[in-house]
Amino acid sequence: MGEQSFGIDEKIAVRVAEEIKSVHQLGVELAIVIGGGNIIRGLAASHRGIDRVTGDYMGMLATVINALALQDALEKVGVRTRVQTAIEIRDVAEPFIRRRAMRHLDKGRVVIFAAGTGNPFFTTDSAAALRANEIHAELLLKATRVEGIYTADPHLDPNAEFLPHVSYQTVLERNLRVMDAAAISLCRENNMPIIVFRLMTAGNVRRVVCGEPLGTRVDELGRAVHELEAD
Repeated sequence: MGEQSFGIDEKIAVRVAEEIKSVHQLGVELAIVIGGGNIIRGLAASHRGIDRVTGDYMGMLATVINALALQDALEKVGVRTRVQTAIEIRDVAEPFIRRRAMRHLDKGRVVIFAAGTGNPFFTTDSAAALRANEIHAELLLKATRVEGIYTADPHLDPNAEFLPHVSYQTVLERNLRVMDAAAISLCRENNMPIIVFRLMTAGNVRRVVCGEPLGTRVDELGRAVHELEAD
């Protein structure tokens, strides 16, 4: 949504599409899970009196809108895409079929996964972890507004420490909140490494994919809680 209070900023969509294109041109197979918080968040809707399940489904539909916007932006810069949704909306997108998604990737298409997991009470983070494991991805990238994971909110705590490498267990035990516990646990169970990095710095997606030490890496070998406490 850029600097807007809600909705889709076309300039931001084009900027993200260019970031994705730069990585796609390397021959990397890319699948993208997209959220809908710029339009509506299910949990926030429930706080306004909307039934939680209804709010979550509204949020899933918002992700479909964003997926179509990103698809349009990608195809305008010459990147072939397919949108797959966890809720069937056949007139605008394919239903999620794992083998079909992997076939699209084999053919050099960028696959955009929308509508989360298709179930209420699960976040976009959980959907990303689930899809990454289903398609046997090598790496899960979490693109955010911050540089990576800190020991506390850096906007509120000037002493917050940036963590370049941390373990799954530490994220869970310290409740570091970069992704929800279900997503972190699923990645830990399947040894899926995660890199958390800032999206809106130009070239960051390509840098991360090319192996530059950027953002925070979460895996089994990262720093444990006792190591942080020792510091």
